[in-house]
Amino acid sequence: MPRALITGITGQDGLYLAELLLGKGYEVFGLIRGQNNPKYGLVRETVPDVTLLTGDLTDLSSLVRAFGVAQPDEVYNLGAISFVAYSWENASLTADITGKGVLNMLEATRLYAGDDLSKVRFYQASSSEMFGKVQEVPQRESTLLWPRSPYGVAKVFGHYMTINYRESYGMHASSGILFNHESPRRGPEFVTRKVTQAVARIKLGLQDDITLGNLDAKRDWGFAGDYVDAMWRMLQQPEGDDYVVATGETHSIRELLDVAFAHVGIDDWSGLVKQDPRFMRPAEVDLLIGDPAKAKEKLGWQPTVSFSELVAMMVDNDLAEQRRLSGR
Repeated sequence: MPRALITGITGQDGLYLAELLLGKGYEVFGLIRGQNNPKYGLVRETVPDVTLLTGDLTDLSSLVRAFGVAQPDEVYNLGAISFVAYSWENASLTADITGKGVLNMLEATRLYAGDDLSKVRFYQASSSEMFGKVQEVPQRESTLLWPRSPYGVAKVFGHYMTINYRESYGMHASSGILFNHESPRRGPEFVTRKVTQAVARIKLGLQDDITLGNLDAKRDWGFAGDYVDAMWRMLQQPEGDDYVVATGETHSIRELLDVAFAHVGIDDWSGLVKQDPRFMRPAEVDLLIGDPAKAKEKLGWQPTVSFSELVAMMVDNDLAEQRRLSGR
C-alpha cells in the first residue's frame, strides 16, 4: 500500500487529493497545524480514513517528526497562506509559510530520504500568480515569472527552490503551476465562492447585493477535482518536472456574474453588484490564461468540467447550503 503525506489537508485541494488517493488504495497522512484547528472536524468528516499529524511548515523539527510517522512514498506540499489579498496585509508571514515553508518541506524530504532519494517523490503547489505581469499569452512553463503580490513572490521562491533541489540532489521533485481552480469547497473569501454564495442568498431573499472590486480581471478557471488528478499524475512520471495545469480558456469577473446569476434566473445583475476600491489589488494581475499542452501530452491529463458547469455546481451547492442554514 503506497503512503502519502499531504500538507494543506484542510483546503479544497487537500480534501479532493485525499479522496483521490484513498480511492487508489493509498494510506494517507495529513499535516494539520495546531490541535485546535477550526477545520479539524471538516477533515475528520470528509476524509475519516486520513491519519492526521500535527506540524507546522515554519518548524522543520515538527516536519521531520511527521515524516518519521508517515514514512511517505509521495509528498504533496499544498500548505500555504493562499488568499492573495491577505498577503499584502501580512507579507512577512506569507513569506515564511508560502515561501520558506517549501524549503522546510524539501529539506525534511531530503533528510527523510537519506542516501536513497528515489524512495520519495515530492510535489510543490506552484501558482499562476507567479506570472503576475504576464510576459506572454498564454503562459507556459518557460514564461518569465513576474509576480505582482507578496503571495506570488513567495510562490516563486518555493518554485525555484523545488527546481534547485531537483537539480542539486537528483530529487524527484515536481511543481504544478496551477491556474485558478475552484469548487464548492472553496473558501468564501475567494471571488468565485463570494459570488456564488451571494447569488444564492440574493435569490433566496437573504441579501440585497454584492460588493466586488475589479470586474474586468480575467482568469483561467478550472475544477479543483480535476487539478488534483494532475498532481498525482506528475508523481507517477519517471522524472520530476514542471507542468502548467489550466483549461486554456479565460473568463472575466463579469462573465462569472453572468453565468452565476443566469443560473438562478436573473438576467440583469447591474443593480445587484456594487464596486468598492477597497477590493482592488495594489498591483492587479489583469489576464491569466495557461497553456496546458505539456500536461496533456506527457501526463495524459484533461480537464473534465467546463466553466459554466463549474459555476452551476457552486451555485447549486450554495443554494442548498443557504436553504439549510436559513430554513427556507
